[in-house]
Amino acid sequence: MTITYEYEGALYVNLTNKCNCACTFCLRQGKAEGSIYTEDSLWLEREPTRQEALDSFLSRDVCAYREIVFCGYGEPTYRIDDLLWLVDRLKERFGDRLPPVRINTNGHANLIHGRDVCPELKNRIDTLSISLNATSAAEYVALCRPAQGVAAYQAMLDFAGEARDYVSRVVFTVVDKDKTPQELDRCREIARKLGVELRIRSFIDS
Repeated sequence: MTITYEYEGALYVNLTNKCNCACTFCLRQGKAEGSIYTEDSLWLEREPTRQEALDSFLSRDVCAYREIVFCGYGEPTYRIDDLLWLVDRLKERFGDRLPPVRINTNGHANLIHGRDVCPELKNRIDTLSISLNATSAAEYVALCRPAQGVAAYQAMLDFAGEARDYVSRVVFTVVDKDKTPQELDRCREIARKLGVELRIRSFIDS
């Protein structure tokens, strides 16, 4: 069972395979082709306990990585309480030597948990990378297929806007596949209005 794994100098954390979206471009839909992102190793036979995840961290030279990233094959904020518990334990152990902590998320944490989790991120999470991927709710539903339907799009935008008050760096990401220059410009405008960054990601064909 792969709980932590290395990718491009960062330490990634795979806590869950649960996700409320079924994005058309997601690597979860991919085939085993030798990449950490397309082989079966990130599919969990069960979710690791907090302690198992901590033990996986401590089996590595944690401070040698450029960043710690909660990502994997699911939506990491499904386990927001365990995620933050892990960050607290690592900060207690490593203090200022701990690399910056990022969450790669669809921005639906508040929707998933029915509460506002943004204040809980303060002084724990350094970067939030939120999948924007669309310029309208209808496009978002067609592309990301969230279980909550059209409500998920506005929930994601609201989450990004509020998280900016608690997390020093909030970044929207959008996959460039099938996006026109005009659509990318609209993504930039959405990010600008919310006061967050935009990162345009290249599509990885799985």
